[in-house]
Amino acid sequence: MGEKNPRFETFFERDTAWKDEKKALREIVLEFPLTEELKWRQPVYCLDGANVCTLDSYGGRCVLSFFKGVLLTDPDRLLEPPGPNSRSARIVPLHSVDDVTGKADALRALLAEAIENEKAGKKVDLPADDFELPEELSEALDADATFREAWDGLTPGRRRGWVLQIGGAKQSKTRESRVEKAVPLIMEGKGIHDR
Repeated sequence: MGEKNPRFETFFERDTAWKDEKKALREIVLEFPLTEELKWRQPVYCLDGANVCTLDSYGGRCVLSFFKGVLLTDPDRLLEPPGPNSRSARIVPLHSVDDVTGKADALRALLAEAIENEKAGKKVDLPADDFELPEELSEALDADATFREAWDGLTPGRRRGWVLQIGGAKQSKTRESRVEKAVPLIMEGKGIHDR
């Protein structure tokens, strides 16, 4: 069904802590008609160019992450948000190859549902900007019309990422410094995680 991208063979053969778990997950994911692509320096599995899921490892675990995971019914209750600010993505944390194989049928069901959701064009309904701008960012936007235009041109997710990063600083001086560092990137249309 899915096709292994030869460019990823080295990625999956690297000697990393979750090598075997990622390889087992990859086999399950590629049972479906998904394209294996390189995005954000990791394998992302796409349907007609749309991101469906990705394999990753962090926080002492291997994860299968669904970009629109919040839309999945999850009858086996495997999904959890990857972090406190996650609105759309959901992950399945896995801790061993046995864990992957033991949950294989449930993982297949989630993958099938995610693909059907993508084919049906389902979207996650999120409020546009459900956050307050940090005062320092708001002042910078009010002081520079070009900067405001670049900010308004960012996707909601990129704006949210900057607000969380800038607003996460406890001191005003640090927030001001973060705004200064963010301006050139925002002017280029980049989010906090874009390279």
